[in-house]
Amino acid sequence: MSHYLPVACLCLLMLLTGCQSARQDAKVALTQATEPSPIVSPTPVDVSHFPLVLKGVTPWPSFTPTPTLTATPTPVPTATPAFDPAGLHLRLEPVASGLASPVGVTQAGDGTGRLFVVEKRGTIRIVRGGTVVAPPFLDITPLVRSSGFEQGLLGLAFHPRYRDNGLFFVNYTNRDGNTVIARYRVSSNSDRADPDSAVTVLGVDQPYSNHNAGHLAFGPDGYLWVGLGDGGSGGDPRGNGQNPAVLLGKMLRLDVDSGEPYRVPPDNPFVGRTDYRPEIWARGLRNPWRYSFDRVTGDLYIADVGQGEWEEVNFTPAASRGGENYGWKIMEGTHCYSPSSGCNTAGLTLPVTEYSHDFGCSVTGGYVYRGRLYPHLWGAYLFGDFCSGRLWTLYRTAEGRWVRTEMLQAGHDIAAFGEDEAGEVYIVSLNQGLLERVTVAP
Repeated sequence: MSHYLPVACLCLLMLLTGCQSARQDAKVALTQATEPSPIVSPTPVDVSHFPLVLKGVTPWPSFTPTPTLTATPTPVPTATPAFDPAGLHLRLEPVASGLASPVGVTQAGDGTGRLFVVEKRGTIRIVRGGTVVAPPFLDITPLVRSSGFEQGLLGLAFHPRYRDNGLFFVNYTNRDGNTVIARYRVSSNSDRADPDSAVTVLGVDQPYSNHNAGHLAFGPDGYLWVGLGDGGSGGDPRGNGQNPAVLLGKMLRLDVDSGEPYRVPPDNPFVGRTDYRPEIWARGLRNPWRYSFDRVTGDLYIADVGQGEWEEVNFTPAASRGGENYGWKIMEGTHCYSPSSGCNTAGLTLPVTEYSHDFGCSVTGGYVYRGRLYPHLWGAYLFGDFCSGRLWTLYRTAEGRWVRTEMLQAGHDIAAFGEDEAGEVYIVSLNQGLLERVTVAP
């Protein structure tokens, strides 16, 4: 992809957001949002006739209950100070370069300290001690369509017990442009996956080439969380975001340890309802470009790319039982979209922060900092903007007010954030092929 990157990336920015330009010369302000509202449930209808999602894949699993796994949180450092952005200066420290259009970075949780970088074309590269290991950990480029600006290999998540079972999951667009979530296994060489071990977990037809989202993450409950965009084009022409009968525009929650290819967790909010797909945890998403769980509290943060004016971050507390409606396409951020005024906001969960396209044009979700190197950063959610390269912190005060503060401008795109095993935070730049670590200047 690198041979056409200047033109391709410009188009990518336009398609991701539907905006014509991103004005990047204004100063950011603090934001404040209200607590989420409860969801209003619609009247059940019979959907037994709904079609399969992807040809050749059986998406309707059985619903046998399975045990819930509990992740061990990172211990809180002794005498951690309350987060205060005043006087705190962040910078980006180079880790590796020469990557091919990276769109993600993560770790395996196996104690090796390796970082795994997702490259859009269909490869996963290991970075060890700042060196990019050759050959790739996984190369599935023959399976992947990456010609579209929002297509390619887009997501990677390692099983919570990867050290024992060697399983990991990827999300990519196949040669037909449809979403495929597949399970792979590492080979006898810990730096190489077995490309022949693939098992398709889920497939979803994509009506357009954009808004594929693509992120995967295991929650503290041990389940696989899958964020799907609304199917693309612009303005959600098919109304997928609010349609409970389709998976597009939703957050899914799957038990990949039971059944083939998966089972629906028995406590998913719509299990037993005939009007909803039972895989759905929440709806009303446009293009969730990265989400993460706070490894200490279990709270969920979702960055959802806006249509043409507003970018947003949604917050879901760990105690949530699901069923949130994040509003798209009724709303874009906290503003009416369809209709453009007088929209009904009852039952919607509004974002805890938003920013206009004066400050960027495509939000990139990050992580709550839980590393040990920078205690003064502890508890702050880090996120950024793909277009402007701005990086912000977001935190909630003791009074419950959400505060956003601009901390730096990267000078290049911020395509994704990632965590290492110790909780340190990284970013990747698609345009520059860079992996960088977020640090605090002395």
